[in-house]
Amino acid sequence: MSVPCKVLITAATGNVGPHAARHLLEAGVSVRALVVKDDPNIGRLPAGVELVEGDLGDPGSIDAALDGIKGVFWMWPFFTLGTETALDVLQKIEKQASRLVLVSSVGVHIGLEPRDNNCHAYLEGLIEDHTSDLEWTFLRTTGFMANALGFAPQVRNGGVVHFPYGAAARTSVHEGDLAAVGVRALTSDGHAGKRYLVTGPELLTQEEQLHIIGEEIGRELTWEDVHADAAREQMVAAGWPPDYADGALDYFKQLTGAPEVGSDVVREVTGKPARTFRDWARERADAFR
Repeated sequence: MSVPCKVLITAATGNVGPHAARHLLEAGVSVRALVVKDDPNIGRLPAGVELVEGDLGDPGSIDAALDGIKGVFWMWPFFTLGTETALDVLQKIEKQASRLVLVSSVGVHIGLEPRDNNCHAYLEGLIEDHTSDLEWTFLRTTGFMANALGFAPQVRNGGVVHFPYGAAARTSVHEGDLAAVGVRALTSDGHAGKRYLVTGPELLTQEEQLHIIGEEIGRELTWEDVHADAAREQMVAAGWPPDYADGALDYFKQLTGAPEVGSDVVREVTGKPARTFRDWARERADAFR
């Protein structure tokens, strides 16, 4: 199959979308971004990206964004949403596109995430069960390195981070590397039907990540474990559904005894080594100062 001439990125202004847009533009592919009205993060997207307003939560609003599209970099920005909504979106995608990359989760890879949760496992099943012509690829990613930005307010305000399970050992991936794998799947052959586990190159505890950030900004930072209930309360207040907050914290607890799985998929697919957490911390150091 030929390379898609135009690719749509959903949830385009988050942590991954801008990287995907840059990689696609560098590959000579036209890029369209689905953005919500008055999106405050449009400035994250590189020049040359076509912006079209629409909302995945309202499938009828995305027709213009899909017009003429041959590939979709699909990120689903909802914790929960009616199952019919995702199916409606998928059916619209299949009418236009020939290739689809879905950003999924390590929770599906290890069997932790149930299919009835209306999120990653559900979306994978939806694609497998309800499409016939799409060439799809799933990116089952571990945590984004950008998740560490959640520590930034505490780093800036005293340098002590209070959060549970500092000993949780993760193989977090640089968002740009995840995007690069997805773009390669959209723009080259051999990736249809693949379920890639996409991780970073190293295993680091959350506390070790914090110390690396401190080294990059020239400050000594301290981790203090707090009870999971306190973190759960904050997560729910920030909009997490309670069962998702529970699932995330239970997973962090699990990672204190059984480190997160890893892979060399970034190198295998892109031909370049995955970037380290120190690389990421150096790039994002200003966010912690």
